[in-house]
Amino acid sequence: MILRRLGLGALGLAVVAAVALAAGPQAGILVAIGIGYGLVLEGLRFGFAGPWRLMIVERDARGLLAQLFAIGLVAAAAFPLLAANPLELAPAQAPIGTGMILGAFIFGAAMQVVMGCGSGTLVNAGSGNTIGAVALVGFVGGAFLGTLNGGFWASLGQLPLISAQSVAGPSGGLWLTLAGLALVAGFLLWRAAPGKRRPPARLFVAAALLAGLAILNLVVAGQPWGIVYGLGLWGAKLVTAFGGDLSTTAFWANPVNATRLDQSILTDVTSLTDIGLVLGAFLVMRGKRDPGAPPAPLALQGWVLVLIAGVVLGYSSRMAFGCNVGAFFSGISTGSAHGWVWFAAAFAGSALGLKLRPFVLIPARRQGVAA
Repeated sequence: MILRRLGLGALGLAVVAAVALAAGPQAGILVAIGIGYGLVLEGLRFGFAGPWRLMIVERDARGLLAQLFAIGLVAAAAFPLLAANPLELAPAQAPIGTGMILGAFIFGAAMQVVMGCGSGTLVNAGSGNTIGAVALVGFVGGAFLGTLNGGFWASLGQLPLISAQSVAGPSGGLWLTLAGLALVAGFLLWRAAPGKRRPPARLFVAAALLAGLAILNLVVAGQPWGIVYGLGLWGAKLVTAFGGDLSTTAFWANPVNATRLDQSILTDVTSLTDIGLVLGAFLVMRGKRDPGAPPAPLALQGWVLVLIAGVVLGYSSRMAFGCNVGAFFSGISTGSAHGWVWFAAAFAGSALGLKLRPFVLIPARRQGVAA
């Protein structure tokens, strides 16, 4: 077991070194940060979709409270960093609009169907969960498709960009954000069932580690932790590899996006952390003494529905300007008002998704198919 874990550690270091040699030190550091995300999320069982489900179904607030704690830690560092380095660092801020709210609601429903948000889908795929792998394929396709008609969703109406900084300034915005997190935490504590209010030490440690990685992500990449852009870029690269021409599309004709499309994915900061996250989850799973039982096989229509749900997950995340990481975690922690609206809409969508999940994840045995 010790030799296996040493070997896995060596594999992770070898990948970081290879990326650094191929694309530069920054790329290697970002892959290492991504591996850290995967190690924390899988190794310490810190998730996003699961705790939301537990709060809705069992009134268990512990996981969601840990998320809020991590967001608060990131905000405490991100606000002053953004204020001191406005040209070098960019926040994860987006406008509130009809399409954005609808996208967040749909995303919340879809993530409960496939049992993972953006980061959760990557973790599930990296840890060998076949449902997560199929959902990831759909997510990549959906995230790409979402880039093709973002203008339509924006045309449904948007508010001007609103942030905590624009409302109360950098310092006041931080206190406004922390107060908002405290209010939500207080509400969760009030609604939580007895014995399901205080997060265990494991989740506090995971939240602190995740916050540290997210702050490092902001400093090294110049932007907060994100998931969706990288997956949409992978889809676009597959399309162009098969002869597709995206130069006439508004999104991929944008000079920044066109450059990313022409260059290696190792030059895209979001792709680097996405790749690292998958690898980190893989390393944790392979290093476990008992990896646990694989998920039950699904009937054929179950696999099809998981793939479709993955497409919906990716597409709606583009509509909503992000997932649990890019919109909720990074959005709120860097002052975006849209992150709060995303949270409310996606949480409501999760309640619907939990009702839909039994109709999608149909075990093969229930359909008379050999497992």
